[in-house]
Amino acid sequence: MKSRFLFSHKLKGLGWVLFLTGVLVGLVTWWTEFDFDQIMQVKVLALADENFMSSSAYFKIIENGIFDELISLLIIVGGILVGFSKAKEEDEFISRIRMESLIWATYVNYIVLLFAIVFVYGLSFFNILVYHMFTMLIFFILRFHYVLFKSKRNLSYEE
Repeated sequence: MKSRFLFSHKLKGLGWVLFLTGVLVGLVTWWTEFDFDQIMQVKVLALADENFMSSSAYFKIIENGIFDELISLLIIVGGILVGFSKAKEEDEFISRIRMESLIWATYVNYIVLLFAIVFVYGLSFFNILVYHMFTMLIFFILRFHYVLFKSKRNLSYEE
């Protein structure tokens, strides 16, 4: 089966390294509440920068902590490489599992968001929106690999 939009299987390992590094460092940062942005201050191009109680900046060079941006990039790029790299033996069954997992992850992700819209308020809701950037990829990767593992295990029992 020819999959036009999937990455090479060789990139899956790199994806796991990026994804797990981003998730682990992000969790450690979240748990310790240490502000790494203070350490990693650099000048960056801001298409838009709007801070509370200060003027807005558009298309300007600003000083900004980039730690959270780097962690986000690791999680997103790694997650895309993990979720959308070909399997060693890519066939119609794996393609079907991939499609069903993506649909399932979309449903679960938006059910969680709908729940948060109704029951979570204030800054906690903003935090949920931030984490919402990653949850669809995480739900997809978890379900896809779980169903793949389960189907391979069932196949080995039949032999």
